Amino acid sequence: MNSSVLRKRELTALALAAVIALGLASRMIPRVVETLGKYPGDALWAIAVSLGWMLVFPRWSVWFIAGVAFATSCLVEISQLYHAPWIDSIRKTALGHCFLGSTFAWRDIVAYGAGIVIFAGCAAAFSKQTGTKQ
Repeated sequence: MNSSVLRKRELTALALAAVIALGLASRMIPRVVETLGKYPGDALWAIAVSLGWMLVFPRWSVWFIAGVAFATSCLVEISQLYHAPWIDSIRKTALGHCFLGSTFAWRDIVAYGAGIVIFAGCAAAFSKQTGTKQ
């Protein structure tokens, strides 16, 4: 693996850690929750999904990653319509709730879309600035 791919992975991992921290913080700051609800966290979750795909597949284009991340986010949201004891028990754990959520809502999908648009715009701008391939 060449050094530019390794460097991209390092930067992506740092960005992912920062987004996860922001997402968790967004749910713990009362003023954010009172004003904006859980939607900033949902948007940040979708950005984290995008960065996760980018970390695993650093050579994929930003736009392909955005599409895969949106599909992933929608599938996870749609999975919340399925309730069986085994999956609901996973969703009741802190980690399970972070990854799978619990209750389907169309507004969550809108928030995911907003997050992915932010991801794609930032990633494309960063790629343009650094002269790397999108």
